[in-house]
Formats: sequence, structure tokens, C-alpha cells
Amino acid sequence: MQSNLNGHDSGRFRTRFKISFAVISIMLSLLIIRMWHLQVIRGDELSQRSENNSVRLRKIRPLRGLIMDTNRQVLVDNQPSFDIVFMPNRSRNIQDMAKKLKNLYEESSLAFSMEFPSPGKKRFIAPVKLEKNINKKKLAVIETHALDLPGVAVEVVPIRQYLGGEMMAHIIGYTGEVSREDLEKDESGESGIGDITGKNGIEKYLDPYLKGKSGAEQVEVNVLGKEIKLVGRIQPVPGYNVMLTIDASLQKVAWEALKDMRGSVVAMDPRDGSVLALVSTPSFDPNLFNGGISIEDWENLSTDPSHPMENRAVAGQYPPGSTYKLIVAAAALEEGLITPDTTFFCNGSFELGNRTYRCWQKKGHGHVNLHRAIVESCDVYFYNLGKLIGVDKLAEYARGFGLGSASGIDLPREKGGLIPTKQWKLSRFRESWQMGETISLAIGQGYNLLTPLQLVNAYAALANGGVIYRPRLIKSIETMDGRVIKSFEPEQKGKIPISKKNMEILRYALWGVVNENGGTGHALRRKEADVCGKTGTSQVIGLPEDEKARKRKINLARFRDHALFVCFAPYKNPEIAIAVIVENAGHGGSVAAPIARKIIDAYFERKNKRPDKHQPVLAVNQKALTGTY
Repeated sequence: MQSNLNGHDSGRFRTRFKISFAVISIMLSLLIIRMWHLQVIRGDELSQRSENNSVRLRKIRPLRGLIMDTNRQVLVDNQPSFDIVFMPNRSRNIQDMAKKLKNLYEESSLAFSMEFPSPGKKRFIAPVKLEKNINKKKLAVIETHALDLPGVAVEVVPIRQYLGGEMMAHIIGYTGEVSREDLEKDESGESGIGDITGKNGIEKYLDPYLKGKSGAEQVEVNVLGKEIKLVGRIQPVPGYNVMLTIDASLQKVAWEALKDMRGSVVAMDPRDGSVLALVSTPSFDPNLFNGGISIEDWENLSTDPSHPMENRAVAGQYPPGSTYKLIVAAAALEEGLITPDTTFFCNGSFELGNRTYRCWQKKGHGHVNLHRAIVESCDVYFYNLGKLIGVDKLAEYARGFGLGSASGIDLPREKGGLIPTKQWKLSRFRESWQMGETISLAIGQGYNLLTPLQLVNAYAALANGGVIYRPRLIKSIETMDGRVIKSFEPEQKGKIPISKKNMEILRYALWGVVNENGGTGHALRRKEADVCGKTGTSQVIGLPEDEKARKRKINLARFRDHALFVCFAPYKNPEIAIAVIVENAGHGGSVAAPIARKIIDAYFERKNKRPDKHQPVLAVNQKALTGTY
């Protein structure tokens, strides 16, 4: 019985043993196969994944190049900014982390607007940016509670510091993060999400030179996402510095003279087309765009009826008023339709058919020749010239002065203005041209539209003996140590289509506008008697014949005339040309001319003074602008 029992138990045991051994063998085999698969087949992949969990690759933004004025005074610099980033793979519970950080902010009475990645989404190894350009209070909160915030870190990145603020905004522009459209247009493929690019002005125009090249570094971090050591680094390459033709001191004078009005000032060196000052008001603070502009600030700027983001100097299009009379006079002289001694009688009005065209001087100017007609800005004289010349011939000369097309200045979004012809009106309105429209054009009204830049460039050509230059804002592009890699030389676009003799006749008449009795530009008369100029007053809307109705419209601010003044100095060998346009301000002689006077006076006061030498010194170095705390 014992043997049977032993025999029975032995048989069952062997069976169970064999089954257990087979199961264990299969499991061990599977384990060995799995280990072989992980170590041999997927070894490199898993090794790299493991490395990524402990070594973080961080992109280092390069310093954008400095922007300086013609005297090397720094206009745009770089400063450190602090961003909060979050590594999702370093935190066990993202919701708890968000709640903890929110509570810390609320305890310090700080606004919390961060958006953490959703817990249900894939947990990326790459850091997520939670907040940009934080203030010192928020920085202190993060640093003080660093051990309680695993995965949360502070990165130091460079942002632009626009030292000129509103005064330089329309020249310099601003920067922002690259958009999807920017990435699609980037043929080099060097731009990536989060990179900074120029969005307007010189920042946009010279972005390829200013932006530099990004660097990178590998940093070993612990489970909390804190740095342990630097594994490797590729140094970023800073952008090139840019020197402008702008004189910051003259820019400031122009800005302060105009800043409480709407309009524009452009000052230019007629000898080579260098822009010395370019102001557009109202303006905006480009520093608002650092770290991303708030929705509230953007709404305020984009909906402001005074359009502070518009660069009126290159994109504002205005009727030129009496400043256009110079073009009319040039055409009449060059075509032989008049001589300097040709006179017309002005009794205060000009009749054409059943329509009466007024002169600004109600009592009239009497018998006037060309010189006095320009000096006193007699409308009737130029009504007669317009009738003699005709619209198409007048357009030919206007375009010969560079009007009606973009000048090619180193700025984006320049507009070309409008110089009408018979064909233009027929194509645009399906209507034939009327002689009365030519009469209006002859005094700078009607369809004529010019930018302040075009106007000053035309007068600069007359001042320098006939050469039309492409206006330029950029003098040179340099390395950080001052080595010039590209110079921007004067570029001739053409010559105005009048003889030297006729140019001198017109120049002398412009001298008379300022320096002779009865001249409409007497506000610029200096003891040196060295300024030549022309006043202008352009209508915003057509005014009715009825005197009472005219006064009612004129009294409405938005219907008041624009004030214009354009000048150059000195009379012999001119060095500076200026155009001033003030919107809805009244007469050019009483409003725009005094602004030009301030700029002229400042220019000649500084002429013989040695400018301060402003060397381009970085406010902070590259190391201080990168890293994670």
C-alpha cells in the first residue's frame, strides 16, 4: 500500500514538474528574447531615449546686432529677459503642479495666466514656455520655491531695448516671434518656432544681418529638471551691427517740434540722399512688443483712429498744395510756354466756363511775374499755367521729379502716391478728363497725392543741381568689433528734366519766398538769409461756393487744411532739405514753417560742433543673456 501510494505520488509529481519546467523554460526564453531584442535590436534607440531623459538640448538665441545713429550713438540694444519654462516629463502630476504655482502667485498677489499642457496629451521631453518676460516679483517666487516646483525653470533670453522709444519707432520698427508665414517664406530653413524676427522698419529690412545664428548646449539635469553640469556647447553667432544715416540729436529736435500734432517731418542731405531725420506722429512704443504684446495694448494701437502704427513719412499720401507749384513752373519754363517775365493779372479769382476758382488772396495780387507768383504763392498765376501746360505734360514733369512712385528707401511698406493723367481717370472712373481738374492740379489739389519723403526728395534734387538720389537710411553694416562688411553708397536714380538756367530761376524764387517782403515763408527768415522754401496748404475736401457753408466745414477739425512746408539750406551749396506736413493744422506758413525753422536752426548750431563719440558697447554679454536658473 505504501509503495502504491509512493508510486502514485511520484507519477503525479513528475507530470507537474514537467509542466512547471516547461512553463518556466518558456518564460525564461521569452525574457531572454525580450532582453536580446531590447539590448541588441533596439539598444541604440533606447540608449538615446535614456540620454534624452537626463541630458537636455537647449537652443541659445543669439544677440541681435546693435542699431546706431550716424555718430555711433546706440539706438537699439539688448537686455536680459526671464521666461518661465516647464518640462512635463519632470513632473508626476501636471495638474498639481499648475495648482501649486497658481497658489504661490496668488499668495504674492500676482496675476496667473499660464497654460500648462493638458495631462491627457503626450508628455513631450521638450520644455513648454509658460510665461514670457516676467517681472522681478514673479522671478523671486519661482527661485524661492524651486525645490517645490520640479520641472519648472527660468530661462534667460535676450530681448530688444529700444532706447529711442516712440521717437524712433517708425524708423527702427520692432521684433516678434516668427509666424507660420515667416517660416514658410524662410528659404534658408534656419528659422524655427520661438525664434525672433524683425516685424517692421529697419528690424525687418535688415533682419538677415541683424538676427545672427542660434547656438545650442547640452545640459545634464536631475529628476527635478535642475542643471547638474554642461555636457557640450555650440556658441551662438551674434548679428551684425547697423549704422544709420539718422542724426539722433536732429531726430529729437524734429520729434519734439511735431509730437503733439499729427503729421510728418523728413530731413535729408541733398548731396547724397542720406536721411538725417524721419518723424511720424503720433507714434507707438516698440518696447511693447518685447516678449509679445498684450491683447489690450494691440487693440489700443490697432483701433486708434489717429493710426499711430502708420509711418506717415513714407506711407502718408497728401495733396501737395502750393509746394507743387514748383513742378508747374518748371514744366512751363522748360516747355517754353512762359519766360520769367511773363505776367498774369490776379484779381482774386480765375474764371473757366461757369466755374470760378479762387486765389488765397481775396483781393488779388495784381500783375505778377513768375518770381513774385512763387514768392507770394499766387493761385491765379498757376491756374493760367495749368491751362497752358495740360494734365499729361504736367504729369510727365512731375514724374521726372520722382513723384508718383516709391522712392526705394530702406523701409518696408512705402507708398507711391498718385500723379493723374487723362488715361488714369478714364481707366479708373470711365470718365474723360476735364480742364477744370487740370486747374486744380496746378495748385496741388485734386487727385494729386504725394508722400512727405517724395516731396523732400524732389526739392533736394533742385537744391543739388538736378540729381535724384534714392533716399537711404543705412550707412553701413559692421561686425561687433567695428569691421565694415557692407557700405551703402549714394545711388543716383536720375535727373530732373530741366536746364541749369531754369533751375537757378526756381531756386532764386524759393529764396525769395523766405527772404523777400511778402514771401509766404517769412517764418524761416534768418539773419544769414540762407534758406530757400515753399509753403503749402492742401484741402482735405472740396469746399462749397457758398461762404457760410465753407466756414462751417472749415471749422470742423477733420476738414481743416493740411499745412506743408518744404525747404533747403544754405542757398549756395545746400546741405539739408526738409519737408513738414501737419494734418488739419491750417496754413503752411504759420504752422509747418516754424517746425522747419527749429530743425534748420538746430542743424547749423551743431554743424561746427564736434559730435560726441558713442562707441557701441553691449549692455550685457552673451553669457549673461542665456541660461537656466
